[in-house]
Amino acid sequence: MKALIAPRLGGPDVLEVADLPDPSAPGAGEVVVAVSHVGLNFHDTLVVSGSHVVRPEPPFSPGSEYAGTVVAVGSGVSSPAVGDRVAGNEEYGCAREFVTARADRVTVIPADVSSLDAATVLVTYATAFHALVQRAGVRPGETVVVLGAAGGVGSAAVDVADLLGARVLAGASTAERARSAAGRGASAVFDYSGDAKQRIKDLTDGHGADVVFDPVGGALTGSAVRALGWGGRLLVVGFASGEIPTVKLNLPLVKGASLVGVFFGEFVRRDRRRHEQNLTTIFRWSSAGKLRPHVHDVRPLEEGAGAYAALAGGAATGKIVLTVGQ
Repeated sequence: MKALIAPRLGGPDVLEVADLPDPSAPGAGEVVVAVSHVGLNFHDTLVVSGSHVVRPEPPFSPGSEYAGTVVAVGSGVSSPAVGDRVAGNEEYGCAREFVTARADRVTVIPADVSSLDAATVLVTYATAFHALVQRAGVRPGETVVVLGAAGGVGSAAVDVADLLGARVLAGASTAERARSAAGRGASAVFDYSGDAKQRIKDLTDGHGADVVFDPVGGALTGSAVRALGWGGRLLVVGFASGEIPTVKLNLPLVKGASLVGVFFGEFVRRDRRRHEQNLTTIFRWSSAGKLRPHVHDVRPLEEGAGAYAALAGGAATGKIVLTVGQ
C-alpha cells in the first residue's frame, strides 16, 4: 500500500510517499479500512515536527482523521460490517491506503453524508462541539468570539457556535482571512492585527465576550482574557502561533472568569460514549444541510507534503483533504 511517511522529524518537506506492506488480517475487535479521504489538521504538522504532546518514533504516517470503507473485520466485531462506509480518528497514522483500527474507534457514516465531508468533522467539528458544549456550556444568545476563525478548527467553531444559538464574532490574523469567515453564521468578523481587546469590546458594546475559543495562543491570549465579560470562559484549544502564553491570574479573578482546557484526544479516550453522542449530533446537522464543512483544497495523497506545507504556513482557510486510491 502507499503511505505518506515522515522518515524523520522536521517540517512538511520531510514527508514522502512510500510503498509499505498491505495490512495483515485484523485482530480481535479490529477492522481494516480502505481509506478514501484524509482530513488534515494543524496539529498534524506539530506531530511531524516533534513539537506536539504526541511524539511517535519515526518512521510514521501523519494524519489523524479519515473516511473509507471496511474491507475486513476481526473476531468479535458485530459492527461495522464489511462494505460499511466509516470515519475514524487516531493520534496519527491515517495518511495511507489502509488503516487498521479498533472497531469501537470508527463510526458508520450516514448514507446522506459524503465520505469527503465525514473526513473533515471527526477532529475539527468534534473538537469545537466538545469545547463549546461540554467545556464551556454555551447557551443561546451568548456571545462567542472565535479566534483563528479562518482555520480548520476555527471555522468549525464558528459553525457549531452558530448552530448552538450563540452570537458569533469571528476573528483572524488579517482582514482577508477574516473575510473568509463571513457568511458562515458570524454576526461580525474582525482582524486582530491591532488591539484585539478593544475590537472585541467594541463589538460587544463594552460588555466583553461570554466565551472565547482560542486555538492560537501567544500574546493574543492575554488580549482575549482582558476582553472577557463577567463570568466569561476562555477555551484553551491550542497554540497555532507557536507560543504558549502566560496569563496573570488576577484577570480571571476580577472578572469571575474561567480558563478552560480542551484536550480533545484525551476526552475521546476517556468518554467514548459522549464523543459518539456528539458525532451523532454533528452528522445529523450535516444530513439536514445545516453544517457545511469549509474545504479549502482537495489533493491526492502524493501531494501530501505540499498540502501540509500549505497548512503549516497558514495558506489554508478551512480544511485540506487528501484523496487516497482515487
